[in-house]
Amino acid sequence: MTEKVKQQHMFSNKMIAGILIPVVLEQLLNSIMGTADTMMVSNIGSAAISAVSLVDSINILVIQAFSALAAGGAIVCSQYIGQQNKKMANESARQVLFIITAISIAVSVLCLGFKKPLLRLIFGSVEADVMRASETYFFYTAISFPFIAAYDSAASIFRAQENTKGPMLISMISNAMNIVGNAIMIWIFHMGVAGAAISTLVSRIFCAVVVLIQLRKDRQPIVVRAYLIRPDWAMIRRILGIGIPSGVENSMFQLGKLAIQSTVSTLGTTAIAAQAMTNILENLNGMAAIGIGVGLMTIVGQCMGADRKDEAVYYIKKLSVIAEVAIIVSCLLVFALTGPVTVLGGMEPASAKMCFHMVIWITIVKPIVWTLAFIPAYGLRAAGDVKFSMAASCITMWLCRFCLCVILIRFLGFGTMGVWIGMFADWTVRAVIFTWRFHSRRWLRYKVI
Repeated sequence: MTEKVKQQHMFSNKMIAGILIPVVLEQLLNSIMGTADTMMVSNIGSAAISAVSLVDSINILVIQAFSALAAGGAIVCSQYIGQQNKKMANESARQVLFIITAISIAVSVLCLGFKKPLLRLIFGSVEADVMRASETYFFYTAISFPFIAAYDSAASIFRAQENTKGPMLISMISNAMNIVGNAIMIWIFHMGVAGAAISTLVSRIFCAVVVLIQLRKDRQPIVVRAYLIRPDWAMIRRILGIGIPSGVENSMFQLGKLAIQSTVSTLGTTAIAAQAMTNILENLNGMAAIGIGVGLMTIVGQCMGADRKDEAVYYIKKLSVIAEVAIIVSCLLVFALTGPVTVLGGMEPASAKMCFHMVIWITIVKPIVWTLAFIPAYGLRAAGDVKFSMAASCITMWLCRFCLCVILIRFLGFGTMGVWIGMFADWTVRAVIFTWRFHSRRWLRYKVI
């Protein structure tokens, strides 16, 4: 490609780095802090880490739904910015904040009202001490849902206008607060799981308040000052038209994880603890690439808004290559850290051995298929091709990740490794489907705005 053509691109390498580096660092920091958080909780005992793991599988289901709705709003905002329509970009931002915060309050009230029945329905016959700790942890985290939603909405608005540094800095401070708070609550005040949950709640309130204050300032294209927002139902339908399919897709993934967790919980506390730590490590080795995918949505969204479809194709290819390098490096680093992490986390030897075995296989398989299974899909969603992504992802998840997993664990005796064989199958099938969809160029036919 000639230098002349390169200069015509909407985003220079410097601009791409400015978008990607903060969001990648934010994703990595969140995952690292989550690992540190779990290590602190694991020192309370197996019941505590099992409870946190089980409840977090519900929390992640809800949080991912909010995140997907916020991302839907960000796609609308970024396309208006690419179109250079500042007025509609601001209006879409206001509607994103309104609808997602309203939904999150309703979800929080429902979770608090049906806390015990919900936990018993999902986790059933877990040990009594695990269930008691789960109820405590879920109470405080459910209160935090509206604050998570407000932060996700505002942060997605910042990212839509290429400002990824602001949310990263807020997240860094919040994570530091959470870790310090955990240390104080768990080791000084001996509050156990309740202490960890309260620390998390405080850090999430901080995130929401600060990011909303930042959104009021005039130094960016999108400014939201009034929080008594009159709903614009046409705009809300447009936002939800993008956000709901992505939310359903993310929620189905987490619901599948819940169903799998229910199967794993029948294997005993040792297996639950091993699976919990393996999930954290697998999330950690994918965070950099996920950050690249999140940044890709802003880039593709603006390209599509400016009607520069060839550029959208170019950037999906370019960032997929960058994501693959990130996956290889992060998988190797996490593999090297697995032993020390299980020791520092105070894991029992049987759980640690089980965890290490699963991480070995993740390190081998993930670099081969994960990037094509996930990164192009971020670009397709930013172009508006969300229903195909939802359908393909849900089908592969339930057929491969859930059904195959249940068969391997409950009928063939594969233990926790059955979870990851199902996961690998899901990644592989997704990679084939999304590679075909990307090269078909059908995703370029969609119009969001």
